[in-house]
Amino acid sequence: MKLSGLKSVENAHDDSIWACAWVPATENRPALLLTGSLDETVRLWRPDALETFWPSPSTGHCLGVVSVAAHPSGAVAASASLDSFVRVFDVDTNATIGTLEAPPSGVWGMQFDPKGNLLAVAGGSSASVKLWNTSTFELVATLAIPHSEQPRPGDKSGGGGGKFALSVAWSADGRRLACGSMDGTIAVFDVARAKLLHQLEGHFMPVRSLVYSPLDSRVLFSASDDSCVHMYDAEGKSLVSAMSGHASWVLSVDASPDGAAIATGSSDRTTMSNHGDLVWGVAFRPPGGAGVRAGRLASVSDDKSISLYDYS
Repeated sequence: MKLSGLKSVENAHDDSIWACAWVPATENRPALLLTGSLDETVRLWRPDALETFWPSPSTGHCLGVVSVAAHPSGAVAASASLDSFVRVFDVDTNATIGTLEAPPSGVWGMQFDPKGNLLAVAGGSSASVKLWNTSTFELVATLAIPHSEQPRPGDKSGGGGGKFALSVAWSADGRRLACGSMDGTIAVFDVARAKLLHQLEGHFMPVRSLVYSPLDSRVLFSASDDSCVHMYDAEGKSLVSAMSGHASWVLSVDASPDGAAIATGSSDRTTMSNHGDLVWGVAFRPPGGAGVRAGRLASVSDDKSISLYDYS
């Protein structure tokens, strides 16, 4: 993959930017970049020029925003904050559609399923993934992550016990849901049966980010504080490859729409070296939209900046 810097915006937020996601294109507009920051706001950005889409940022939270997600229709998005609320809103008008309440530290990662019927939320100290119906925004299932029988190096809960759910990812076919935990394990669920299938091991520090291959629902990528990115056969429960190109925590991972490449962000400040601090999020633009010919990759950082890259 050939990657080149396209544009960067300094001071895109007033504080560290911890989350980014692309909102898919609709008939009326192109894909938009969604960002969330510790300044308690969410912003939308037009592609390529990185100009703001809303007249002013969304201020629907009273603490820092740690996760954002976009519905596959491109019409709806969600933001999660340290204030223990998930705000669901209309992308074009910024009007609030629903507010989902979670216990303290109960929301860290979230993602809409490929069909847009469910919103999966990593439940932090609840050691679970919560599934919300996107028509009614009612809680429809809680997928519990079993406690560890033995102490693990990454377990911050005091030994063989608690889990802390950090990250979630849906498989491309929507049949599986993966959840990364603070202790380095990854739980894989059969969503239709609301059943834990197995746990993947190999990391020994927090799993901050997960993404399935868009072309193969068996292939799962994980990013961890142990400075490694793993590729798993999530159905066969096997570690396929361990990649170690970073010098410190790997905070984010995403896969290109054609499945040919992955991008990662790290506390070693790298992603084309455009950032001066931790890179908390990377996101490939989804396919679709009038006149779209080139691929785009976005990254966000503790340095308050957004960078956009062209890839081919």
